[in-house]
Amino acid sequence: MEKDLISIIVPVYNVEAYLDRCMESILKQTYKRLEIILVDDGSTDSSGEKCDAYAKQDSRIKVIHKKNSGLSDARNAGLALATGDYIGYVDSDDWIEPDMYQCLYDACVEHDAELAVCRYFREYQDRTEAGGTGKIVPLSRDELLKIYISGNDEYVIYNSVWSKLFKRELVADLIFPKGRNSEDIMYTTRAFCRLDRAAYIDRCLYHYVLDREGSIMNVSRGERMFRDEIPFWREHIACIRELVSDEMADLASYHFWRRLLFYYIDMKNSNCDAFAKRLVNEIRADRQELLRVYQSNLVSKGDQVRMKLFLCSPSLYAIVVRLYENVIIPFRNKG
Repeated sequence: MEKDLISIIVPVYNVEAYLDRCMESILKQTYKRLEIILVDDGSTDSSGEKCDAYAKQDSRIKVIHKKNSGLSDARNAGLALATGDYIGYVDSDDWIEPDMYQCLYDACVEHDAELAVCRYFREYQDRTEAGGTGKIVPLSRDELLKIYISGNDEYVIYNSVWSKLFKRELVADLIFPKGRNSEDIMYTTRAFCRLDRAAYIDRCLYHYVLDREGSIMNVSRGERMFRDEIPFWREHIACIRELVSDEMADLASYHFWRRLLFYYIDMKNSNCDAFAKRLVNEIRADRQELLRVYQSNLVSKGDQVRMKLFLCSPSLYAIVVRLYENVIIPFRNKG
Protein backbone atom coordinates (compact mmCIF):
# COMPACT_ATOMS: atom_id res chain seq x y z
CA MET A 1 0.00 0.00 0.00
CA GLU A 2 1.41 3.40 -1.02
CA LYS A 3 0.47 5.39 2.05
CA ASP A 4 3.53 7.70 1.97
CA LEU A 5 4.07 10.54 -0.48
CA ILE A 6 7.47 10.80 -2.16
CA SER A 7 8.55 14.25 -3.36
CA ILE A 8 10.97 14.15 -6.30
CA ILE A 9 12.83 17.40 -6.89
CA VAL A 10 14.12 17.97 -10.44
CA PRO A 11 16.22 21.10 -11.12
CA VAL A 12 15.89 22.12 -14.78
CA TYR A 13 18.22 24.40 -16.71
CA ASN A 14 18.62 24.37 -20.50
CA VAL A 15 18.11 20.61 -20.87
CA GLU A 16 15.53 20.54 -23.65
CA ALA A 17 17.38 17.66 -25.34
CA TYR A 18 17.28 15.47 -22.21
CA LEU A 19 14.19 16.49 -20.24
CA ASP A 20 11.75 14.14 -22.01
CA ARG A 21 13.91 11.11 -21.25
CA CYS A 22 14.18 12.14 -17.61
CA MET A 23 10.49 12.92 -17.17
CA GLU A 24 9.23 9.78 -18.90
CA SER A 25 11.36 7.69 -16.54
CA ILE A 26 9.83 9.45 -13.52
CA LEU A 27 6.25 9.24 -14.82
CA LYS A 28 6.67 5.50 -15.42
CA GLN A 29 7.62 4.79 -11.80
CA THR A 30 5.86 1.75 -10.35
CA TYR A 31 5.46 3.73 -7.12
CA LYS A 32 2.66 6.11 -8.07
CA ARG A 33 2.15 8.33 -5.01
CA LEU A 34 4.59 10.97 -6.15
CA GLU A 35 4.88 14.72 -5.96
CA ILE A 36 7.14 15.77 -8.85
CA ILE A 37 8.59 19.27 -8.46
CA LEU A 38 10.21 20.76 -11.56
CA VAL A 39 12.30 23.81 -10.79
CA ASP A 40 12.96 25.80 -13.96
CA ASP A 41 16.08 27.72 -13.03
CA GLY A 42 15.74 30.50 -15.59
CA SER A 43 16.16 28.32 -18.68
CA THR A 44 16.72 30.18 -21.94
CA ASP A 45 15.73 27.27 -24.19
CA SER A 46 12.37 25.46 -24.31
CA SER A 47 12.89 23.64 -20.99
CA GLY A 48 10.50 25.91 -19.08
CA GLU A 49 7.72 25.39 -21.61
CA LYS A 50 8.27 21.65 -21.48
CA CYS A 51 7.87 21.75 -17.69
CA ASP A 52 4.53 23.54 -18.01
CA ALA A 53 3.36 21.05 -20.64
CA TYR A 54 4.13 18.12 -18.34
CA ALA A 55 2.25 19.79 -15.48
CA LYS A 56 -0.85 20.00 -17.69
CA GLN A 57 -0.58 16.27 -18.43
CA ASP A 58 -0.16 15.03 -14.85
CA SER A 59 -1.62 16.52 -11.66
CA ARG A 60 1.28 15.18 -9.60
CA ILE A 61 3.63 17.70 -11.21
CA LYS A 62 4.32 21.16 -9.77
CA VAL A 63 6.43 23.72 -11.59
CA ILE A 64 8.51 26.58 -10.20
CA HIS A 65 9.91 29.19 -12.58
CA LYS A 66 12.69 31.23 -11.03
CA LYS A 67 15.60 33.45 -11.92
CA ASN A 68 18.77 31.53 -12.66
CA SER A 69 20.85 31.04 -9.52
CA GLY A 70 22.35 27.58 -9.82
CA LEU A 71 21.69 23.96 -8.91
CA SER A 72 21.81 24.42 -5.14
CA ASP A 73 19.27 27.23 -5.06
CA ALA A 74 16.98 25.31 -7.43
CA ARG A 75 17.05 22.28 -5.16
CA ASN A 76 16.37 24.49 -2.13
CA ALA A 77 13.36 26.02 -3.90
CA GLY A 78 12.01 22.55 -4.61
CA LEU A 79 12.59 21.39 -1.04
CA ALA A 80 10.72 24.43 0.31
CA LEU A 81 7.68 23.44 -1.75
CA ALA A 82 7.87 19.71 -1.08
CA THR A 83 5.17 18.13 1.12
CA GLY A 84 6.24 14.48 0.84
CA ASP A 85 7.05 12.05 3.63
CA TYR A 86 10.21 11.18 1.70
CA ILE A 87 12.48 13.33 -0.49
CA GLY A 88 14.33 12.27 -3.64
CA TYR A 89 16.37 14.15 -6.23
CA VAL A 90 16.81 13.54 -9.95
CA ASP A 91 19.05 15.64 -12.21
CA SER A 92 17.25 16.55 -15.42
CA ASP A 93 19.91 15.20 -17.81
CA ASP A 94 19.80 11.79 -16.09
CA TRP A 95 17.07 9.14 -15.88
CA ILE A 96 15.94 6.37 -13.55
CA GLU A 97 14.81 2.75 -13.62
CA PRO A 98 11.00 2.20 -13.48
CA ASP A 99 11.11 0.67 -9.98
CA MET A 100 13.76 2.91 -8.44
CA TYR A 101 11.56 4.65 -5.91
CA GLN A 102 9.56 1.51 -5.14
CA CYS A 103 12.82 -0.28 -4.27
CA LEU A 104 14.18 2.61 -2.20
CA TYR A 105 10.89 3.08 -0.35
CA ASP A 106 10.42 -0.64 0.35
CA ALA A 107 13.97 -0.85 1.73
CA CYS A 108 13.29 2.05 4.10
CA VAL A 109 10.05 0.48 5.36
CA GLU A 110 11.37 -3.08 5.65
CA HIS A 111 14.50 -2.08 7.56
CA ASP A 112 13.00 0.85 9.51
CA ALA A 113 15.59 3.06 7.82
CA GLU A 114 15.59 6.83 7.46
CA LEU A 115 17.49 6.65 4.20
CA ALA A 116 18.03 4.22 1.33
CA VAL A 117 20.84 4.39 -1.22
CA CYS A 118 21.39 2.46 -4.45
CA ARG A 119 24.08 1.81 -7.02
CA TYR A 120 23.94 3.67 -10.32
CA PHE A 121 24.77 3.19 -13.98
CA ARG A 122 27.63 5.30 -15.32
CA GLU A 123 26.50 6.52 -18.71
CA TYR A 124 29.31 7.48 -21.08
CA GLN A 125 28.87 8.53 -24.69
CA ASP A 126 30.08 5.16 -25.94
CA ARG A 127 29.28 2.73 -23.11
CA THR A 128 27.38 2.03 -19.90
CA GLU A 129 29.07 0.72 -16.76
CA ALA A 130 27.00 -1.21 -14.23
CA GLY A 131 27.38 -3.67 -11.37
CA GLY A 132 25.79 -5.05 -8.24
CA THR A 133 24.44 -8.26 -6.77
CA GLY A 134 20.88 -7.13 -6.07
CA LYS A 135 21.21 -7.72 -2.34
CA ILE A 136 19.83 -5.27 0.23
CA VAL A 137 22.00 -4.56 3.27
CA PRO A 138 20.81 -2.74 6.42
CA LEU A 139 23.48 -0.47 7.91
CA SER A 140 23.88 1.33 11.20
CA ARG A 141 24.97 4.96 11.18
CA ASP A 142 28.59 4.09 11.95
CA GLU A 143 28.70 1.27 9.38
CA LEU A 144 27.35 3.66 6.75
CA LEU A 145 29.79 6.41 7.67
CA LYS A 146 32.82 4.10 7.55
CA ILE A 147 31.88 2.97 4.03
CA TYR A 148 31.13 6.56 2.95
CA ILE A 149 34.42 7.86 4.33
CA SER A 150 36.76 5.02 3.42
CA GLY A 151 35.20 3.53 0.31
CA ASN A 152 34.47 -0.16 -0.11
CA ASP A 153 34.52 -2.31 -3.25
CA GLU A 154 31.28 -4.02 -2.20
CA TYR A 155 29.33 -0.78 -1.79
CA VAL A 156 28.81 2.32 -3.93
CA ILE A 157 27.98 5.02 -1.39
CA TYR A 158 29.07 8.48 -2.47
CA ASN A 159 27.84 11.96 -1.62
CA SER A 160 25.49 12.35 -4.62
CA VAL A 161 21.93 13.01 -3.41
CA TRP A 162 20.28 11.56 -6.53
CA SER A 163 21.10 7.96 -5.59
CA LYS A 164 19.21 8.27 -2.30
CA LEU A 165 15.76 8.51 -0.75
CA PHE A 166 15.64 10.59 2.44
CA LYS A 167 12.98 10.49 5.10
CA ARG A 168 11.67 14.03 5.32
CA GLU A 169 12.50 14.52 9.01
CA LEU A 170 16.13 13.77 8.24
CA VAL A 171 16.60 16.66 5.80
CA ALA A 172 13.71 19.07 6.40
CA ASP A 173 16.02 21.80 7.74
CA LEU A 174 19.00 21.12 5.49
CA ILE A 175 19.80 23.40 2.57
CA PHE A 176 22.31 23.28 -0.24
CA PRO A 177 24.96 26.04 -0.21
CA LYS A 178 24.04 28.52 -2.92
CA GLY A 179 26.50 29.39 -5.66
CA ARG A 180 28.97 26.57 -5.01
CA ASN A 181 29.85 23.25 -6.60
CA SER A 182 30.25 19.88 -4.82
CA GLU A 183 27.15 20.92 -2.87
CA ASP A 184 26.12 17.32 -2.13
CA ILE A 185 29.06 16.71 0.21
CA MET A 186 27.70 18.46 3.28
CA TYR A 187 24.03 17.69 2.62
CA THR A 188 24.78 13.97 2.55
CA THR A 189 27.28 14.11 5.40
CA ARG A 190 24.83 15.85 7.73
CA ALA A 191 22.05 13.43 6.81
CA PHE A 192 24.33 10.44 7.44
CA CYS A 193 25.48 11.81 10.81
CA ARG A 194 21.87 12.28 11.98
CA LEU A 195 20.35 8.92 11.10
CA ASP A 196 20.13 5.70 13.09
CA ARG A 197 19.65 3.19 10.28
CA ALA A 198 20.07 3.10 6.50
CA ALA A 199 19.55 0.52 3.77
CA TYR A 200 21.90 -0.12 0.85
CA ILE A 201 20.54 -1.61 -2.37
CA ASP A 202 23.32 -3.23 -4.38
CA ARG A 203 21.57 -2.68 -7.70
CA CYS A 204 21.90 0.09 -10.30
CA LEU A 205 18.65 2.09 -10.32
CA TYR A 206 19.83 5.53 -11.46
CA HIS A 207 21.42 6.43 -14.82
CA TYR A 208 24.11 9.04 -14.22
CA VAL A 209 25.33 10.83 -17.35
CA LEU A 210 28.98 11.72 -16.87
CA ASP A 211 30.44 15.12 -17.69
CA ARG A 212 31.15 15.38 -21.39
CA GLU A 213 33.63 18.25 -21.06
CA GLY A 214 36.65 15.96 -20.98
CA SER A 215 39.30 15.75 -18.27
CA ILE A 216 38.31 17.05 -14.88
CA MET A 217 41.85 18.17 -14.14
CA ASN A 218 41.90 21.55 -15.82
CA VAL A 219 42.20 25.11 -14.56
CA SER A 220 38.52 25.54 -13.74
CA ARG A 221 38.61 22.18 -11.93
CA GLY A 222 41.51 23.42 -9.82
CA GLU A 223 39.68 26.60 -8.94
CA ARG A 224 36.58 24.66 -7.90
CA MET A 225 38.74 22.34 -5.84
CA PHE A 226 40.01 25.15 -3.65
CA ARG A 227 36.83 27.21 -3.62
CA ASP A 228 34.38 24.37 -2.96
CA GLU A 229 35.65 20.82 -2.56
CA ILE A 230 38.45 21.27 -0.05
CA PRO A 231 36.44 23.61 2.24
CA PHE A 232 33.48 21.20 2.08
CA TRP A 233 35.64 18.19 2.97
CA ARG A 234 37.04 20.14 5.93
CA GLU A 235 33.49 21.00 7.00
CA HIS A 236 32.61 17.32 6.54
CA ILE A 237 35.33 16.37 9.05
CA ALA A 238 34.20 19.02 11.56
CA CYS A 239 30.58 17.85 11.28
CA ILE A 240 31.56 14.23 11.96
CA ARG A 241 33.67 15.30 14.93
CA GLU A 242 30.76 17.29 16.37
CA LEU A 243 27.92 14.83 15.72
CA VAL A 244 29.59 11.41 15.81
CA SER A 245 33.04 10.90 17.38
CA ASP A 246 36.68 11.97 17.32
CA GLU A 247 37.72 8.55 16.02
CA MET A 248 35.35 8.77 13.05
CA ALA A 249 36.54 12.32 12.36
CA ASP A 250 40.16 11.14 12.43
CA LEU A 251 39.24 8.48 9.87
CA ALA A 252 37.66 11.20 7.72
CA SER A 253 40.79 13.36 8.12
CA TYR A 254 43.03 10.49 7.01
CA HIS A 255 41.00 9.95 3.84
CA PHE A 256 40.87 13.69 3.21
CA TRP A 257 44.67 13.88 3.19
CA ARG A 258 44.85 10.79 0.97
CA ARG A 259 42.48 12.59 -1.39
CA LEU A 260 44.76 15.65 -1.44
CA LEU A 261 47.71 13.44 -2.41
CA PHE A 262 45.71 12.11 -5.36
CA TYR A 263 44.78 15.67 -6.30
CA TYR A 264 48.45 16.63 -6.14
CA ILE A 265 49.51 13.89 -8.56
CA ASP A 266 46.65 14.72 -10.93
CA MET A 267 47.66 18.36 -10.95
CA LYS A 268 51.31 17.51 -11.54
CA ASN A 269 50.37 15.18 -14.40
CA SER A 270 48.20 17.94 -15.89
CA ASN A 271 51.03 20.49 -15.59
CA CYS A 272 48.93 22.62 -13.24
CA ASP A 273 51.95 23.46 -11.10
CA ALA A 274 50.37 26.45 -9.36
CA PHE A 275 47.53 24.29 -8.03
CA ALA A 276 49.98 21.51 -7.14
CA LYS A 277 51.98 24.00 -5.06
CA ARG A 278 48.82 25.16 -3.31
CA LEU A 279 48.03 21.54 -2.43
CA VAL A 280 51.50 21.17 -0.89
CA ASN A 281 50.82 24.22 1.28
CA GLU A 282 47.35 22.89 2.16
CA ILE A 283 48.79 19.62 3.45
CA ARG A 284 51.77 21.17 5.21
CA ALA A 285 49.47 23.57 7.07
CA ASP A 286 47.90 20.49 8.69
CA ARG A 287 51.25 18.94 9.60
CA GLN A 288 50.79 18.74 13.37
CA GLU A 289 47.30 17.24 13.22
CA LEU A 290 48.28 15.07 10.26
CA LEU A 291 51.21 13.51 12.12
CA ARG A 292 48.97 12.73 15.09
CA VAL A 293 46.44 10.89 12.93
CA TYR A 294 49.10 9.14 10.81
CA GLN A 295 50.68 7.66 13.95
CA SER A 296 47.41 5.89 14.80
CA ASN A 297 46.28 2.41 13.81
CA LEU A 298 43.76 3.94 11.38
CA VAL A 299 46.51 4.48 8.80
CA SER A 300 48.13 1.73 6.74
CA LYS A 301 51.91 1.35 6.83
CA GLY A 302 52.11 2.08 3.12
CA ASP A 303 50.24 5.36 3.51
CA GLN A 304 52.46 6.33 6.42
CA VAL A 305 55.51 5.87 4.19
CA ARG A 306 53.91 7.78 1.31
CA MET A 307 52.98 10.75 3.46
CA LYS A 308 56.41 10.81 5.10
CA LEU A 309 58.01 10.96 1.64
CA PHE A 310 55.61 13.69 0.50
CA LEU A 311 56.28 15.88 3.53
CA CYS A 312 60.02 15.44 2.97
CA SER A 313 59.92 16.18 -0.77
CA PRO A 314 56.72 16.56 -2.81
CA SER A 315 58.66 16.53 -6.09
CA LEU A 316 60.41 13.28 -5.17
CA TYR A 317 57.06 11.81 -4.15
CA ALA A 318 55.67 12.68 -7.60
CA ILE A 319 58.65 11.00 -9.30
CA VAL A 320 58.22 7.83 -7.22
CA VAL A 321 54.49 7.67 -7.98
CA ARG A 322 55.13 8.15 -11.70
CA LEU A 323 57.80 5.41 -11.63
CA TYR A 324 55.43 3.07 -9.81
CA GLU A 325 52.56 3.71 -12.23
CA ASN A 326 54.60 3.63 -15.45
CA VAL A 327 57.13 0.90 -14.68
CA ILE A 328 56.31 -1.28 -11.70
CA ILE A 329 52.57 -1.78 -12.31
CA PRO A 330 53.03 -2.68 -16.04
CA PHE A 331 55.88 -5.05 -15.06
CA ARG A 332 53.64 -6.78 -12.51
CA ASN A 333 50.82 -7.08 -15.02
CA LYS A 334 53.14 -8.77 -17.51
CA GLY A 335 54.06 -11.31 -14.88
